[in-house]
This record gives sequence, structure tokens and C-alpha cells, in this order.
Amino acid sequence: MESQVRGGTRWKRFAVVMVPSVLATAAVGVGLAQGALAASFSVSGQQFKVTADHLHGDGFAQYGGIDTVYTSTEGNKKTQVPVAISSFDDATITKMCQSVATKIPVLNKTIYLRLEAGNDAKKPVKAKNLYIDVAQLDADATFNKIDIGVAVKDKTRGPAVKEGESALPGGFAQQAESADLYGVEQTAWATTAGTFTLNGLSMRLGTDAKMECY
Repeated sequence: MESQVRGGTRWKRFAVVMVPSVLATAAVGVGLAQGALAASFSVSGQQFKVTADHLHGDGFAQYGGIDTVYTSTEGNKKTQVPVAISSFDDATITKMCQSVATKIPVLNKTIYLRLEAGNDAKKPVKAKNLYIDVAQLDADATFNKIDIGVAVKDKTRGPAVKEGESALPGGFAQQAESADLYGVEQTAWATTAGTFTLNGLSMRLGTDAKMECY
């Protein structure tokens, strides 16, 4: 479903479609294996879940890339996975929840880490130069002044592609002056930011699966 809203484009349920094609993914993977490309850092083998009532971002860009991740918490083997890199010059997030589940073999239990912040609408989470390596995303989304199909190297919105990031310069990207995402449910491999201000931070550990954000 698509309609024009206040000069922008609204997608009722926005799902990630930006991961590279099979050939592009293979090309980047080969480059990493041969040392031609350097990933920003090795990512843990655990995805984490994030929810938010509302994310507003100014200077938005999204493009495909590859993360180098460990295949398990033992940390003795790595692989490459395709991701959709969502980036924002500035972002504010209300009612943010982040959770990750870790199985502890010695305890034979799964431990859940849950983090909440920005529950007060007057004191949201704030981030600058934010990058999110997304595996899955569902939300109601509105984009203002969006360009779909711009080449990664020629995008003019969002923070610059990080040095060493495994994105294809001529690959497919989209960008917008601003983006608003509501009812966010997201699974990600990694998040980096220039600054990340977590107002009203609350962090808990437990063994109850209900601690996951969704």
C-alpha cells in the first residue's frame, strides 16, 4: 500500500528489501575472504531485537552490505551475512527496547538481557551518525523527499559510508530527507553511532523468555 502524505511516501508496513543481490553478496564475500575489503569489526554471532514506538531520523540512507559474524559464542569461526545498513544523521527514539538471548552451556540456561530507554516522550533516546545493520524490520513508515535507486557512492543523504564498511559503491541505495517509523520491530546484527544518549536507561538480566522485546 502506498500513498502520498505531506510530500512524502508512506508504506503501511515497511519491510527490508535492500539486501544485495545474490551476485553482489557473493562478490563482497569473496572480497572479504581475499582481504580486499575490511569489515568495520567482527560482529557477535547473536542477533538482537529492538522495538520502538517511534523513530524519527533526519538524513536517512539505506543500502546493502556484508557483516563478518562469529558462527557461535565460542568465537572460533566466522562467516559473512548480508545486511541492510540503515543510517541517520540524527535520530530520536521513543520507548526503545533492546533484548538479546544468550545460552550459557555451563548453566544449561538461556539468559536474557533487556534494555529500555526513552520511555518519557519528553526525554527520548538520541543518536548522531547512527548505523544499524538490519536483518529484519517491520514498521509503519513515512519518508520525506525519498530517492529510490540511487548508487551508494552518489547518495547525498545520511552519514558517509564508514571507512572499511563492506558496501558496493555502485550498489542500490535509497535516501530521504527524513524518515518516521512507527511500531518498530527489528532484528539487527550491530549498531554503531557517533553519540548515543540513552535517557531513562534501565537494564535487567533474567531467565524468563518474556524479557525479550517481542
